[in-house]
Amino acid sequence: MDPRRFEGKVALVTGGNSGIGLAVAKGLVDEGARVVIVGRNAETVARSAGALGASARGVVADTARLDELDRAIAATREFGAGRLDVVFANAGVGTFGPLAATSEAMWDSMFDINVKGVYFTVQKAVPLMKPGGAIVLNASVAAGKGNVGSSVYASTKAAVRSFGRTLANELVERGIRVNVVSPGPIETPIFDRTANTEQVAAIKAAMLARNPMKRFGTTDEVTAAVLFLASDAASFITGVDLLVDGGVGSV
Repeated sequence: MDPRRFEGKVALVTGGNSGIGLAVAKGLVDEGARVVIVGRNAETVARSAGALGASARGVVADTARLDELDRAIAATREFGAGRLDVVFANAGVGTFGPLAATSEAMWDSMFDINVKGVYFTVQKAVPLMKPGGAIVLNASVAAGKGNVGSSVYASTKAAVRSFGRTLANELVERGIRVNVVSPGPIETPIFDRTANTEQVAAIKAAMLARNPMKRFGTTDEVTAAVLFLASDAASFITGVDLLVDGGVGSV
């Protein structure tokens, strides 16, 4: 494997200030890319961009707000001198609970960020991209499961999986590949953002019980999959959903 697969390339990573997004941003920088990371939390964006070094720029923006997304794209255009080769549309949130406990605010938040934000990130990034560009969308193995307590979250990720198919077909004539990565149980801060710690503990225990590998994955394992899909090694691959899930979605 070429250790500098992304030498001279420019990448945009939404939700790049923590978890999987930050791990992918680091992987891209380590392999030669210049990377713009986008996140909503000014403190973690600044800290993460600083840790990534001169090859990274942090932008504080909410991808669910199109005016803020426009600002992030403008910063990417400036940082990359008009060039953009790789997009990892990763920003997402997860709130879990039964049907009876689902509020309109919970619904709106997840659909705004996980669906609207992903879709318009792609729409606004594509004009900067040339043939050979690659887009990776972050969905979830939950999109194809029926896990109790994840009805809204899973449906947002099913929408992302659908985008992977339709946008891959729409953008193929432009020479831009679109693929999806669907992590299974990965140790990320998304669980820490759910206030009900007992509920989260129960969900995590159920995930482990159903997983053939009986463990949570790491952000580095997801990064390896994302970087493969974004690299020239995957030049004949578009529209796929690559499960990184310990087998839970397949066996």
